[in-house]
This record gives sequence, C-alpha cells and structure tokens, in this order.
Amino acid sequence: MTKILHIVASPRGDASQSTKMAEAYLEAAVQADPSVEIDTLELWTENLPEFDGDKAAAKMTFFGVGEMGEVQQSAWDQVVSITSRFTDADVYVISVPMWNGGIPYKLKHYIDIITQPGLLFGFDPEAGYFGLLEDKKAVVFYTSGVWSPGAAPQYGSDFHSEYLSWWLDFVGVKDVSPVRFQPTLLTPDPEGGRVAALRDAAGLVDASTT
Repeated sequence: MTKILHIVASPRGDASQSTKMAEAYLEAAVQADPSVEIDTLELWTENLPEFDGDKAAAKMTFFGVGEMGEVQQSAWDQVVSITSRFTDADVYVISVPMWNGGIPYKLKHYIDIITQPGLLFGFDPEAGYFGLLEDKKAVVFYTSGVWSPGAAPQYGSDFHSEYLSWWLDFVGVKDVSPVRFQPTLLTPDPEGGRVAALRDAAGLVDASTT
C-alpha cells in the first residue's frame, strides 16, 4: 500500500490553485489504486512548535556540541514525533504557491523542524552532508501569479522551486516530478495553462505511485 503525505502550504483553501492541482493528482491516484492512503498536512492549521533554543541545542549534540540533557531530550522527542509523520510516507505531494520569490513561511518552518541530523540527513567530516531518505518520491505543484520560467527580471526571481528542489535532494528524495501553473501578466491564455497543469497532475499518477 502506498502512503501519500499531502503537504498543503497555501492558506487559501478552495481558492488555492496549487491545492486544486494537488487534489486532482490525489483523486487520480485513488482512482488508480483505492488502497492508497492519503495523509493531509495542513500547515496553516497544524500546531507546529517553535524550533527554539532547546531544540537547537539538542540538534548540535549530534555535531559534538554540548550534551543531551533531559530538557533537550524532551525537545528532541517532539521533533522526532513530527518527523516520523514525514518519513512514514512513500510519496510527498507538496502544493506550494510562490511568496515573494520563495516559499510560504509556514512551509519553511516545517522544513526547519524536520530537517535534522540522524532523521533526514547525515554528516561526515570528509564527505559532507548526505540524505537519509531512500526510495521516496515527490510531486510538487508550483504556482505563482506573476513570475514564470523565462520571465523578464522585473517579474521576479525563483527561490521557490530552486529551494525545494535543493532541499528534497538534500534529504535524499531523488525522484521529483514538478508541475507548474505560473502565468505572468503577459500570458495570453492562463486558463489554458491551468487546464494543462491539471491534466499534467493527473497524468503523473502512474509514474509516482508505482
């Protein structure tokens, strides 16, 4: 049985284009395989803890800095619990709008909580960082209202897909399928692009769930 974690990074609910595309993919995935399990993580309603000093101190013990005392261990256990929900999934479906050239801060908050040594990545003084996830897949739905690939510089920059692509690779997710709906103000047929993106989303099901 395939377990899909849908990470919803938009707060706009039914008005979110990225969420609509992800839902089209998920609907097709269930039609193709009714045994698929979908876990939806709504970042805007999830009670995510702050990654505070105790959690940072616990993290640094993995690099030989300080000791894991009772307070730090309690903070670390909270991180492990949140991260387990992520690592238990086989496929990650991430619906993410562009905010100010990058990703919404709620998604960055979540990434900062779960991207920890011994959980999602390892470190070797000579080899450097390496991802710990294996045989995972990701389908990422990117939307933006102004910027799009090939747009002139005055339309913005992409610290959106570039960052998420880097992060997924960093933690070991190598099989990543991006879907974009990013019309600029100059796009002649944005509705056609939206329909095409929805079609692409549904068409990815066979590749990402098998």
